[in-house]
Amino acid sequence: SLAIQPGGTTRAIENSARIRLATLIGSFRQFLQETLFAAPLEKVAALKSEQQLDAFIEQYPNGDFARFLRISKALQLSQLGRASDHFMSYGAYACEGEHVFRPGTWRDDYHPLDSSLIREDLSHSWLKSQATAKHPFQGSTIPDTDELQGYSWCKAPRLNGQVMEVGAIARQMVNGHPLIRSLVDNRGANVENRVIARLLELALVVPQMEQWTRQLQAGEKFCHSQSIPDEAQGAGMVEAARGSLGHWLRIKNGRIINYQIIAPTTWNFSPRDNEQRPGALELALQGVACGDDPAGNTAIQHIIRSFDPCMVCTVH
Repeated sequence: SLAIQPGGTTRAIENSARIRLATLIGSFRQFLQETLFAAPLEKVAALKSEQQLDAFIEQYPNGDFARFLRISKALQLSQLGRASDHFMSYGAYACEGEHVFRPGTWRDDYHPLDSSLIREDLSHSWLKSQATAKHPFQGSTIPDTDELQGYSWCKAPRLNGQVMEVGAIARQMVNGHPLIRSLVDNRGANVENRVIARLLELALVVPQMEQWTRQLQAGEKFCHSQSIPDEAQGAGMVEAARGSLGHWLRIKNGRIINYQIIAPTTWNFSPRDNEQRPGALELALQGVACGDDPAGNTAIQHIIRSFDPCMVCTVH
């Protein structure tokens, strides 16, 4: 697989490739405007409130977006899956020192992000336990099925001891998009609002992609060469589609001695911590009826899928 070649498959752009990229993004915009939204992306991105969203659906009733919202109201998806309403974003699309979606947290108000306050708790994981929750630089991932309190392969990451939800809805709450702020203010983060946030981001990001493609220069330098130090540590923190993704790496004597990853689903699907605080999904599932009732079981699936889970990355 080319994906595992050192350095990946990145290369200098050529004019013909830039034109192909622009054409591809243009065809994607056309699909979104004709099929998903049945409206220009700029109109979707400009929505500011639940009232404007309702008026938009009345004006553009034939898109899949409008169909989803009609089905959602019939199924009352806005009443399902509320968690802590504490949100976090590492910041997305950094360009010239600025982020398109800024980093930070939201708990009743915006707060800057302090990643030094991240800790991973293993008290309810099938992993070799630690006496205390540790920052990823000092953490470990050693399977241990004999952990008596364990009920998950997922760790329990916390920011300053707090449960955080990540994903598109978190990015837009932190970044201050008025539509998502309005929806969450009214009913919190729920199944319907999480899906709306993901669809909204298509309308926000595709025009940015068009702009970035126009800025590409043929033959421009595309990577930085670096020498590996004998001893160092570093972190890579980005926003993936599902939310905040972090890699923490330590090097000693020119070799990797520790490499820890917190995937977005790790934040959302975490088990309880040593203070018995459940993660975002576990909070969102509390009180939902289950058993022989098909409607209840369907509700559980809606809630789980609203977080767009990737358990493969979470278990790593």
